[in-house]
Amino acid sequence: MSFKIAIIGAGSVGFTKKLFTDILCVPEFKDIEFALTDVSEHNLGMIKAILDRIVEANGLPTRVTATTDRRKALEGARYIISCVRVGGLEAYADDIRIPLKYGIDQCVGDTICAGGILYGQRNIPVILDFCKDIREVADTNAKFLNYANPMAMNTWAAIEYGKVDTVGLCHGVQHGAEQIAAVLGAKSPRELDYVCSGINHQTWFIDLRLNGRKIDKDELIAAFEAHPVYSRQEKLRIDVLKRFGVYSTESNGHLSEYLPWYRKRPDEITRWIDMSDWIHGETGGYLRYSTETRNWFETEYPQFLEAASTPIDPQKRSNEHASHILEALETNRVYRGHFNVKNDGVITNLPRDAIIESPGFVDRFGINMAAGITLPEACAATCMASINVQRMSVHAAITGDIDLLKLAVLHDPLVGAVSTPEEVWQMVDEMVVAQAQWLPQYAHAVPAAKERLSKSAVKTREWAGAARRSVRSIEELRAEKAALKQAV
Repeated sequence: MSFKIAIIGAGSVGFTKKLFTDILCVPEFKDIEFALTDVSEHNLGMIKAILDRIVEANGLPTRVTATTDRRKALEGARYIISCVRVGGLEAYADDIRIPLKYGIDQCVGDTICAGGILYGQRNIPVILDFCKDIREVADTNAKFLNYANPMAMNTWAAIEYGKVDTVGLCHGVQHGAEQIAAVLGAKSPRELDYVCSGINHQTWFIDLRLNGRKIDKDELIAAFEAHPVYSRQEKLRIDVLKRFGVYSTESNGHLSEYLPWYRKRPDEITRWIDMSDWIHGETGGYLRYSTETRNWFETEYPQFLEAASTPIDPQKRSNEHASHILEALETNRVYRGHFNVKNDGVITNLPRDAIIESPGFVDRFGINMAAGITLPEACAATCMASINVQRMSVHAAITGDIDLLKLAVLHDPLVGAVSTPEEVWQMVDEMVVAQAQWLPQYAHAVPAAKERLSKSAVKTREWAGAARRSVRSIEELRAEKAALKQAV
């Protein structure tokens, strides 16, 4: 087989390498072309050198090109994969820093909440530019695979306004299933069969079977509470399991910021989170992790390049959906996964226009969703709160309506639990002004926002958050990795 895959945001080096090696685990795909594109020529050069080394080490005819000219990369591409972060870590830092001034403490801030909504405002205009290029220069039947957050907003915009065949992909369901399999004592996650459905980062394991035996709520709660690690790291998720009756896919830290109950007061935050790793609820945890990862890669790049000489092992193919979808579409080997698509009745008690994440099957006829799923009422209610925020956020990003943007932020569950309307209005003005260079649709609104800020009487505070850690130095990271290696 010979076709072209374009990766936008390929400068996300570690993730691009994973996608690349996963795809090359499919024997039929050795003769394809990867076209890498990114706004950073520096990052492109690094990732192309790594992928070239992989191709050489494995004696493959695979072609790798790299260019900052996106349209050139997209020309004739059958598949386009996006893993972009518009504004990079600079804008992301504001997504965390500014809401903290108004008492909003986020762990990740990339899906909803104040940070996720502004992230969507930056991404959606760029996503629509991608879609325009895809329609104009890519293969006629090109498929757009979006890995970038905020997943639901980006996918919503690409489908509804970009008019491109789009599927959103995330690994949260797989990670949640691995946890459940572990607490139930399964030898392999493959022993667990499940139906997981909802919206991205708020999907729910509504049916669980271990080796064919149905697992009920009480057994699952007992298993998590008895686990020596997860009982400590996933306190919030276990509490939601007890109250809702089903387990959520998303991490303790992520889930905490989608709900109005657990991060509304500093003392409550520390009660529910765990600081053993950023993902369990640390303030700005993913920002710190991303910063450390970038610094580590820049410093240790020669080691990453050397490691690329290792032969590809198909047994180590990851559970990221992309390679499995491509394999199913191109070879007709059926793949079952969980995909982000427009609802259109797949989940009976969520709106038809919403982007849902639910089970589907892939073969040469495309992605076929399992329809007729009904969520437990509490799960549907929680999803609905986010869907309403997502819908307003997408419409605001498309129109550049700053008043609608403020209403979207006001209706966010955690923001509404913490901030007053006056605080929300000022916070959004401050975020739009700070991020104006990435928000072209709000250019007309920036002067008035600056004027309002100069006259505002709303008080703010400089606050690091309830559970903030400093970015570690390269020396500290080296020492930690050495200690972990010695412990093993």
